[in-house]
Formats: sequence, structure tokens, C-alpha cells
Amino acid sequence: MSTKSAGTLYTIGAYLIWGFLPLYFVALNPPTGPWEVVAWRVLLSLVFCVLLLAVTRGWKAFGVIIRQPRLLWLTALAGLLIYVNWQAFLLGTLSGKVIETSLGYFINPIFMVLLGVFVLHERLRRLQWVAVGIAAVAVAVIIVVYGSVPWIALSLTFSFGLYGLVKKQIGPAVDAVSGLTLESFWLIPIAVVTLVVVGLTPPGITFGTGTPLHTGLLAVAGVVTAVPLLLFAAGTRRVDLSVVGMIQFVTPILQFLVGWLLLHEEMPPARWAGFAIVWVAVAVFVADVVLQARRGRREEPAELV
Repeated sequence: MSTKSAGTLYTIGAYLIWGFLPLYFVALNPPTGPWEVVAWRVLLSLVFCVLLLAVTRGWKAFGVIIRQPRLLWLTALAGLLIYVNWQAFLLGTLSGKVIETSLGYFINPIFMVLLGVFVLHERLRRLQWVAVGIAAVAVAVIIVVYGSVPWIALSLTFSFGLYGLVKKQIGPAVDAVSGLTLESFWLIPIAVVTLVVVGLTPPGITFGTGTPLHTGLLAVAGVVTAVPLLLFAAGTRRVDLSVVGMIQFVTPILQFLVGWLLLHEEMPPARWAGFAIVWVAVAVFVADVVLQARRGRREEPAELV
């Protein structure tokens, strides 16, 4: 298998797992609520990553990273942002708003384009501006016609977009396993306090108190968290960003279908209207990615024979 083919499969695997992830979390509730799930997700991700570092002998590279204060602060910020993302996702998923979580990930790539403009001083192409404008109209339609601000979707959009910006600042200096290890490490105090509060609030901590199946499902929360992140990291190193840009919509499409067809969430006409406008923005965004990729290939110099 070629490097690009392998990278494409890794990337697709990551987005497929993220797309079906709501079903995993729904299987935990009841009895486990969103706050407890995220706390175990943090702690068990750290355990899994430490084991990976031991197996892959990655401690030397990890030691180099922790001796650089700038990288430590950036990984701490990344950890806080991914915690907000995980918590918002669980609150949405376990309150019957999987469709709204998919909206957040549909809009996220367009928000990241805006971050590139206002933070990294990049210039937008014409179609990118069109996609941004259409996405803004879509959110406005959902707020006005549907009658509520999609807070879960916007929280996911902003937190994951800013997380991506921080990860871009970190760059290749921190590998995927070391990065997730540090991000989880910084979140230990939050996870511990959360579990204490959950333990003091009826029905208390549910890990180990349910059926063996429930306990087993909750025990693999760290694996479920880390594996798609590692697949994503392996894939993006092997394929063009234009390919990743198109594949990334697999996740919100699957989440939308899971919420609508499997979990039977309501889709009134007003919500269909808002999503239809979002999908137009996505189509414009993907068209721009394809056009730029084709233009780039045409401009590549011919190889010398």
C-alpha cells in the first residue's frame, strides 16, 4: 500500500470513529452522566497514553518536550480547549442534541478559515468568503426561525477551532502521543474535582456499579479517545491537506444521520432550512478546496526524465 493510500485510510478511520462516537456515549447513559464520562475520559486517556509511551519507548522525546516552557504552556492551553470541546459534546449528546453537535462540526472548517485570516493574517479566496457568508446566514436562520441560539454547536465550533490553532502553533515539535499525554495531564485537577462533586451528588460515581458490560464500556473511554486522534495524526502526515479537508465532513454527516435516523431526534422544517443553508456553505468550501488542488497540480513543474 502506498503512503498516500495508507494515510487516506488512517484519516477516514479517525473520522468514522468520531462520526459514530455518539452511539458509544449514549450507551453509557444511564447511569453515567456527561460530567463523569468526561472525567474518566481524561484520566483513562492519560493511562492509555502513558502505556503507549512505554511500549513505543517514547519517553526520550517526551523528556525533550517537557524541558521547553513554551510547549508546556501551549499543551496546557490545548488541554483546556479540548476539555471544553469534550464537555460540550457530551452535554449535547446525552441531552438529545446529537444533530446540533453535527452542526458545530459542519461549521468548524469555515471558522478555522476565519482564524487564519484574523490571527495568522492569511488571505481568503473569493469562494472562501462566500462560504463564510453563507455559514453566517445559516446560523442566523437557525437562531431566528428555530427560536434558539445553538450554544452546543457554537461551543464545539469555537473550542475545536481554537484547539486546532494552538496545535498549529505547537507544530511537529510535539508528537501525537506526547501531546495527548500532556493535555490529559494538565486536566487531572479538573477531572478529580469533577469526580469528587459527582461522588457527593446522588446517585454518585457509577464506574463499577453497573453491569459488567457498562463497566467495560466505560473502562475503554481512554482508548476510544486516543485511537482516532492517533489515526488522525498518522493520516495527516501522509496525505495532502486538501484531501483531509474533504474527508473531515464524514464526521458531521455521520453524526447527523446517527441523531436523525438512529436516535430519532426531531428535525422540524425550520431546522432543515438552517441545515440546508449550512450544506450549501460546505459545498462551496469543498468546491474551493478541489479547485485549489487542481490548480496546484497544474502549476507543478514537470519532472525531469
